Amino acid sequence: MSDLPRRAVTRSAKLASLPLGFAGRTALGVGKRTFGKPAEAVAMEIQTRTAEQLFKVLGELKGGAMKLGQMLSIFEAALPAEIAGPYRATLTKLQEAAPPLPASAVHKVLAQALGDDWRDSFAEFDDEPAAAASIGQVHKAVWHDGRAVAVKVQYPGAGKALISDFNQLARVGRLFGVLMPGLDVKSMLAELKERVAEELDYEIEAESQTIIREAYLDDPDFYIPEVIAQAGDVLVTEWIDGTPLSKIISEGDQETRNHAALLYCRFLLSGPKRSELLHGDPHPGNFRLLEDGRLGVMDFGAVDHIPGGFQQRLGLLLRIGTMADIDEVEEALRREDFIREDVDIDAESLQGFLAPITEPFVTDTFRFNREWLREMAARVTDLRPTNVVRQLNLPPEYVIIHRVLSAGTGVLCQLDCEIPARAESLKWIPGFADDEDEELAVG
Repeated sequence: MSDLPRRAVTRSAKLASLPLGFAGRTALGVGKRTFGKPAEAVAMEIQTRTAEQLFKVLGELKGGAMKLGQMLSIFEAALPAEIAGPYRATLTKLQEAAPPLPASAVHKVLAQALGDDWRDSFAEFDDEPAAAASIGQVHKAVWHDGRAVAVKVQYPGAGKALISDFNQLARVGRLFGVLMPGLDVKSMLAELKERVAEELDYEIEAESQTIIREAYLDDPDFYIPEVIAQAGDVLVTEWIDGTPLSKIISEGDQETRNHAALLYCRFLLSGPKRSELLHGDPHPGNFRLLEDGRLGVMDFGAVDHIPGGFQQRLGLLLRIGTMADIDEVEEALRREDFIREDVDIDAESLQGFLAPITEPFVTDTFRFNREWLREMAARVTDLRPTNVVRQLNLPPEYVIIHRVLSAGTGVLCQLDCEIPARAESLKWIPGFADDEDEELAVG
């Protein structure tokens, strides 16, 4: 990972190539219009080629661009499988091929953060990383008091590389606008950059983890590891064992999958109400099912602050999305800037798009599975200009919320589970319940 700063020039050159390719495709499109090719077909071709180049370049990059590619599931979902598939494969290859930080480099980071006598803090320290991520890796160790701990070490130069890539991407933001014309790309990229900058700060992560741990202390359903120490680019937390959610997805029986899924859903929905913080990285690798049946939660680098007033707005928006009055739905979406002022929306198309998406919040229980997810994806993979999805905006304050909802829904579908998602929403999301629901709850 020490090659991140050294390869900044190469990354910048790849990013700089994007607008040139875009200009070439636009000129090509104009030429084809002249020869009578239908305008809609030309628009689709330009958008498809733009998507191909955009995601190809993002997939080849490390640092901020790869992080952006991982986070912007809205764009990946809006692409045909032949484009998104190779992109995901490239990201997976990059992550799997990423060489671990050499032990000498790890020791240097530990010495800078904890002092030259850092070894005195540990009874044991495993130089082989137990896990690796885009900006750091985790080592298992034994703290000086005998507790097993996870030691998170950030890659040297990772921060500068991430911010540099985001600065470059902000200059080519109009490419995303080709795919999603209704999107305020500049504001969304600024929000993502700010969130990633926070993710680089292990002091913020330690504070977030401590707040969430206190909110769930002695909870019968969840366990949050204790923060043991934090300094510089090192974070030491309690180590937890258990069955990774990814293993439950691949090997768990139906009862175990339903149990894990219910706790997973409950944790993501309850976080804002209990701590005003939302866990922003619902990847299966961050969750463990403990022997006593509780769900252990890790990695609080990506966390979003959701104050009470905003929780009410979010709950009302989700409730309105389940209602039949499409005019009221459109008004709510415009009020929250999901539909920008200068954008016209076909109400019938909007209603057709929202109906199946809100289905989990309408029925008493809902079966999340890959078939349903594929149907939802099919609704946004149409690149025709008439597709209502392409006219929608993603307001900056909803960027992480969207990431959690979309990625979390994907994990639930991988678990192939049946859970009472509506009841969990009624319990944990302020503003979601209407008068009738509240009367039933009181009764």
